[in-house]
Amino acid sequence: MAEQPAPTTTTSGVDAAALEEVVTYTSELIRIDTTNRGGGDCRERPAAEYAAERLAAAGLDPVILERTPGRGNVVARIAGSDPSADALLVHGHLDVVPAQAEEWTKHPFSGEVEDGVVWGRGAVDMKNMDAMILALARSWARTGVRPRRDIVIAFTADEEASAEDGSDFLADRHAALFEGCTEGISESGAFTFHDGAGREIYPIAAGERGTGWLELTARGRAGHGSKVNRSNAVTRLAAAVDRIGHHEWPVRLSPTVQAALTELAALYGIEADPAAEGFDVDVLLAKLGPAASLVEATVRNSSNPTMLNAGYKVNVIPGEATAMIDGRFVPGGEDEFRTTLDELTGPDVDWRFHHRETALTAPVDSPTFALMREAVEEFAPGARAVPYCMSGGTDAKQFSRLGITGYGFSPLKLPPGFDYQALFHGVDERVPVEALHFGVRVLDRFLRSA
Repeated sequence: MAEQPAPTTTTSGVDAAALEEVVTYTSELIRIDTTNRGGGDCRERPAAEYAAERLAAAGLDPVILERTPGRGNVVARIAGSDPSADALLVHGHLDVVPAQAEEWTKHPFSGEVEDGVVWGRGAVDMKNMDAMILALARSWARTGVRPRRDIVIAFTADEEASAEDGSDFLADRHAALFEGCTEGISESGAFTFHDGAGREIYPIAAGERGTGWLELTARGRAGHGSKVNRSNAVTRLAAAVDRIGHHEWPVRLSPTVQAALTELAALYGIEADPAAEGFDVDVLLAKLGPAASLVEATVRNSSNPTMLNAGYKVNVIPGEATAMIDGRFVPGGEDEFRTTLDELTGPDVDWRFHHRETALTAPVDSPTFALMREAVEEFAPGARAVPYCMSGGTDAKQFSRLGITGYGFSPLKLPPGFDYQALFHGVDERVPVEALHFGVRVLDRFLRSA
């Protein structure tokens, strides 16, 4: 192990070495190809070993855990100064979605650092946050910083698929490692949203829609393609898919979304009471301009057809046809989601959950949320941190089974024109070096005060 640089602190409490290491770790983690193609086709073990080595060098005792060989998870605990305080979980996933190299400006697994930007798959989802956690843990070890609460660090496998080899496995088989954890933070929050009118908004996630990935199956009478067939499985499936894809879901505002709408309306000087009878959310969204994108996907359930499969020859009517639907339901909306799908599929099409995870909501009036807001606004003067609900989901769903309330908090300060949300699972994923420096400082400020 190379000799550690002498501790030199900045005003944030993060030493200078951490600012270099967060860039290096982001780049090197990107170079470790942990593409998750689903169905178990992924190997996170090399990235898990990379993380564990650096945690061990910081004086911690990380453990690597696997449900399936090669699908590595890492868990370590930093002891806090107050044994009576509840512990805090800080987690990030090691796997990434696939990337087609020919579509990218730079190779997606190069981890190239050029003109102050780190390029590659995982730069924002979410090896950047993994690198922040590692850099901060090592900085604390060098400078003698000790948080008030125990901090449990978890790097997980399989978040980009079913989580069966990752957080699901950890929550089910290794719950003792998370003893005392009541709250957790992870991805998709505290990033800069530029509204086009000079405002910087930092949405902090305090909720997630539930995941309802569906498999539809239509059965009918197989036969010759030239014959009349009133029991055509493809026709039945197509009709159901069309109904589902065009269904207008009613507005259902969770407490988190109500809070987000209230704060955004106030920011723009708009009078609005999302809890009032007759409140029209679409009217308010139209007035919010680009900022509406922070909430518009989470005011309703959704159901998007994504895959179709039927037949094996053009002149043969198959006896069965299937489709996949990406369904999401708002907190409190699962029963309505199920009932509506029964109606939309009709008597000739069956459906089942291919993958289901609960919706989450977290209090926005908690001391923890207030500290996250303060940490962001300290390092982004003039900006406004607001609550929001994620349209998708994270490992916080699985950890919620352990009684852990999850927030999305992986801070990044981004320049205008840098579309953070579009880079998730997108082409040319990248992150500015200065954004990583900001993230480490804000994370340090929050975790030391939490």
